[in-house]
Amino acid sequence: MSGWTTLVQAETLSIALGRSDLAVIDCRFSLANPGAGESAYLLGHVPGAVYAQLDRDLSDHAKHGEGRHPWPDAATFTAKLGRWGVSPQHQVVVYDDGDGAIAARLWFLLRTLGHQKVAVLDGGWARWTALGLKVDSSVPAPSSQRYQGGFDSDRLLDANQVQARLAQGDLLVDARAADRFRGENEMIDRVGGHVPGARSRPYADNLVEGRMRPPVELAAEFRALTHGYAPEDVIVMCGSGVTACHHLLAMERAGLPGAKLFTGSWSGWISDPSRPIATGPA
Repeated sequence: MSGWTTLVQAETLSIALGRSDLAVIDCRFSLANPGAGESAYLLGHVPGAVYAQLDRDLSDHAKHGEGRHPWPDAATFTAKLGRWGVSPQHQVVVYDDGDGAIAARLWFLLRTLGHQKVAVLDGGWARWTALGLKVDSSVPAPSSQRYQGGFDSDRLLDANQVQARLAQGDLLVDARAADRFRGENEMIDRVGGHVPGARSRPYADNLVEGRMRPPVELAAEFRALTHGYAPEDVIVMCGSGVTACHHLLAMERAGLPGAKLFTGSWSGWISDPSRPIATGPA
């Protein structure tokens, strides 16, 4: 296995199942029903997969003022990796229901630990089952594996850091749907709108029929969106720091690695009523 670092196809993963250096993580999740993903996992999943729940395992709700899905501490997250049997040497494959947004959050958690061999299953569970590939319902026993590492803090920004970088001329890209960006039809956060100066690119634009679009198309669109900015001067955000990770995955897939994540995103921005809010188109 040479190493998958952005996407892997279902057909390719199916051939690699059972390898000792492979770890598969299921992170199906629904905001409308937070327990549904784990229930679905218990009914059936990619053979050998462990389960990671967005609220419990990929966020830290003990933190306040940092958005709806606060970024976890490295020690807590690496302890969970150990229990899932993941070591720094493993090839990790993560998947969700289909579009890859939740899986991309887990992908970026690992990437900011310095874990290079981690990829999202293109098309996720939906494509895996559509192809009739093998499904299992057995749950792996907890492991005593140890995973040591720390997050690359340079790629993780809070609201104050985002304000400072915007003042220095960096670019902020918002991955939420366009109507939420404009301040219309806000059904999740208590205030609608966007960070002044941000540009809108819904993460759904990275997809076609639930799968990631070709790298050449992504590269052309992201270069047009970020014209004049190096990837390192681009910050991505969404509602809570989850779907924005899909942009980070897409940019790396397109050969534009290095953008930063506003971890609290919109829900973190509006936690302080003194921060400015814009509405309407970018």
